[in-house]
Amino acid sequence: MGEETQPIAGLHRDIEELPHAELLTVLHENHDEQHLWDCIVAFEGYPFQTISGLPFSYQLKTGRNGELTKELWIDRRENSKSLAWSSVRLAFEKTEGKPVVTRPKALGDIRGISYIYGIFLKFGLIEAAQKDTKKKEY
Repeated sequence: MGEETQPIAGLHRDIEELPHAELLTVLHENHDEQHLWDCIVAFEGYPFQTISGLPFSYQLKTGRNGELTKELWIDRRENSKSLAWSSVRLAFEKTEGKPVVTRPKALGDIRGISYIYGIFLKFGLIEAAQKDTKKKEY
């Protein structure tokens, strides 16, 4: 039918082993909101981690019209937190070129950014800054 997409060199180290890796490859090739949404839908319920290692996943709900609402419900312990699609889009604007991101707030002062950071890191949209493990000698 169509051409097969090949994984892009330099994606997240585990990307080829992720489910829906082909969607992530297309997202990297096209870097647009629709392809991001396709990945968000595909990875619903997938385990992610915040920068501090806290596990979470998200669910999408269906609206009255039968379509998915563009709101992510973060499952973290017994309480779910709502994450608006507009917040995800705002952070996504800063991921062009796969930047090295030192901390979640570097993507913006956005509600739920620690969860967005974890999702974007797993999707290979950003790179985490490496911690300097060398001790300074005086």
